[in-house]
Amino acid sequence: MNEPVDASPGIPADPPGGRKAVAVWGIGVAVYFVAVIFRTSLGVAGLDAADRFHVGASALATFSLLQLLVYAGMQIPVGLMVDRLGTKKVLTLGAVLFTVGQLGFALSPSYGMALAARALLGCGDAMTFISVLRLGTRWFPARRGPLMAQLAGLVGMAGNLVSTLVLAPVLHGVGWTAAFAGSAAAGLVVLVPLVLFLRDHPEGYGPAPRTAGASGGFVRRQIRESWAEPGTRLGLWVHFTTQFPAMVFLLLWGMPFLVEAQGLSRTTAGGLLTLVVASNMALGLVYGQIVGRRQSARIPLALGTVGLTALLWAAVLGYPGDRAPMWLLVALCLVLGGCGPASMIGFDFARPANPAERQGTASGITNMGGFIASMTTLLTVGILLDATGDNYRIAFSTVFVLEAVGVLSILRLRPLALARERERARATIPGPAAPPGPVPTEPGRALA
Repeated sequence: MNEPVDASPGIPADPPGGRKAVAVWGIGVAVYFVAVIFRTSLGVAGLDAADRFHVGASALATFSLLQLLVYAGMQIPVGLMVDRLGTKKVLTLGAVLFTVGQLGFALSPSYGMALAARALLGCGDAMTFISVLRLGTRWFPARRGPLMAQLAGLVGMAGNLVSTLVLAPVLHGVGWTAAFAGSAAAGLVVLVPLVLFLRDHPEGYGPAPRTAGASGGFVRRQIRESWAEPGTRLGLWVHFTTQFPAMVFLLLWGMPFLVEAQGLSRTTAGGLLTLVVASNMALGLVYGQIVGRRQSARIPLALGTVGLTALLWAAVLGYPGDRAPMWLLVALCLVLGGCGPASMIGFDFARPANPAERQGTASGITNMGGFIASMTTLLTVGILLDATGDNYRIAFSTVFVLEAVGVLSILRLRPLALARERERARATIPGPAAPPGPVPTEPGRALA
């Protein structure tokens, strides 16, 4: 038998973890891996897409903007679906949609049809990451939450690496249709184990059954109660402020900036994009270990990453002369690699603020943050490039505005969110006679 044992009344025991948990979680992460390959495939094909569909910078930005608009708009509905239907059903639907979208993008003869295909891809992509986060909370102990979230993000960045290292040369070797249609086959590969082997939770650790009448007002209640938690809102703003500089760079504007504004070859520019991804993967492990061991590092890591990103962007954009030196571009790419791991810290505020039955909804709200910021920046950069005759210094100044808005929101919400965490920690201390004074924690896990 695999029955859980409650540590105290009303406090569910942690899932057991183990090899089976890793295997099931690995299937979900594989689906997310493929989704990220499809999502970021336009980042290495931006210039090719402009030539193929005969569009300018604003229209090119619309590809990624629409995809992210659909992605961000789907986050709360997907979170509700995961909480209501379970992970397997949502992941399966997502895999079908993003595979059809990638294939449609390969075969689209016109700009309008290509836009529709990217929207479909964004819809399927939106269903993956929240589902993977849900698998992590259902299959692994809570103390593993930060590390599992960072590992999921790391695998996603590996998908970005595949786009840069594999899809880019294939695209230039075999052409648009063959490259994108061939990549769509990866969606079918991950769909098979997903349907056959993935399970929502370990036996004996399923969610508590809903009480009579619990379905009434489910959507409104889930959103209202999740948003009411300061930790959810703080998570959204951390995600908003940290993720978008690297997302915008990798998803669309990095390659044109490096080639057109900095005068690099496509090969060199591709190498720098790869450096962003490699840095992200390395820092993801570091951030996950730090946050897992010491919660007090959450805010310093997030704000430190934001500050360093702003500093490097200012140095590159403000460098005297037409082009920044290679060492400075390398430094920028290394720092941009920290944006993804820092954005995952947002989930480390939303996760403890919400019970298991609201994890999907809370994660969806949090995940909207970075994609709203990315959409805003993608569109603004495209408009400013067209309006200023491709002046990248002016266009990329958008980054500083959004970072300032995000930092102010983080500082405003931080005290209330952390106060609620301390209250919740006191409430979950087992035993009727908890001593007064500071809340005991694991060594090194003081609340930030």
